Amino acid sequence: MEFSASQIAAIVNGEIIGSSSAIVTDLAKIEEGKEGTLSFLSNPKYEEFIYTTKSSICIVNKDFIPVKPLPLSLTLIKVENSYTCFAQLLELYDNLNKKEAKIEQPSFIDNSALIGSDLYLGAFAYIGKNVEIGNKVVIYPNVYLGDNVKIGSNTVLHPGVSIYFGCKVGENCIIHAGTVVGSDGFGFAPNSEGVFQKIPQIGNVIIENNVEIGSNCAIDRATMGSTFIREGVKIDNLCQIAHNVDIGENSALAALVAVAGSAKIGKRVMIGGQAAINGHLSIADDTKIVGQSGVVKTVKEAVTLMGTPAIPLNDFKKSSVGFRKLPFILSKLEELEKKIKDLE
Repeated sequence: MEFSASQIAAIVNGEIIGSSSAIVTDLAKIEEGKEGTLSFLSNPKYEEFIYTTKSSICIVNKDFIPVKPLPLSLTLIKVENSYTCFAQLLELYDNLNKKEAKIEQPSFIDNSALIGSDLYLGAFAYIGKNVEIGNKVVIYPNVYLGDNVKIGSNTVLHPGVSIYFGCKVGENCIIHAGTVVGSDGFGFAPNSEGVFQKIPQIGNVIIENNVEIGSNCAIDRATMGSTFIREGVKIDNLCQIAHNVDIGENSALAALVAVAGSAKIGKRVMIGGQAAINGHLSIADDTKIVGQSGVVKTVKEAVTLMGTPAIPLNDFKKSSVGFRKLPFILSKLEELEKKIKDLE
């Protein structure tokens, strides 16, 4: 990547303060900037770094007024919203680094598979029987697509992703390295002798459009029917989604969240890291669950929950105050018991 200040200003509709011919070839945080990098300043907490940064170009808000001399080598580009414009440039940079369409060898594509246009298929990938792949899909090396899998257009599957038979992934999805979609649900039934017998898991996983799933997640196939990851859902690394779970549109799960079987998560639900959701319950739309909480019963209306078992946040804060006072309360109780004995 090589852009001049004038080219960048044209992209973000900005005003140049400094050299319009300044060149950048990389991006950097303002505190880590070096010659030839592009940075941005949005948060006032980081303003001190703009007076010492070695970045060649910095995007700032139009109302930014320096209170100290700026580096002589620094060119500013003033815009309405520096954070939004920098995000726009990050997206452009990411698009420039996308893989060119080609099929690397060795790789395997079954003769029955239907492949769309402009596919990038990395080496050692496996495409099973009756697989359907849309247009402009990127499949990195060592990806496994089982029989009858469907992948929508513009989806990216990073190295080592495994998608078991019959599962479906929508358009504009990103699944990061090591994630497994469609592994068996945890279905076992003890027989008369107490020995666990496996219950066949014959359903699938359906991932709708615009979903992003982090690295090393496990999303189990349904016992019957489907496990659903709905439109716009974002799932962080190392999450476990059990069989027949249904995660509603535009919900977000942070790292290490575990959702037990047949739980129904509403729309726009936000779940903090290491939280756990019991099986066979429902979470209302717009609910927020604080990290490390354990939800053990159905949530019927939007609320912020914290603790194990999870309770409304304000109730948890009050309980926490009482918990911190517990040693003092116990000490007073011992004093009262001693006084009662003395009176007796």
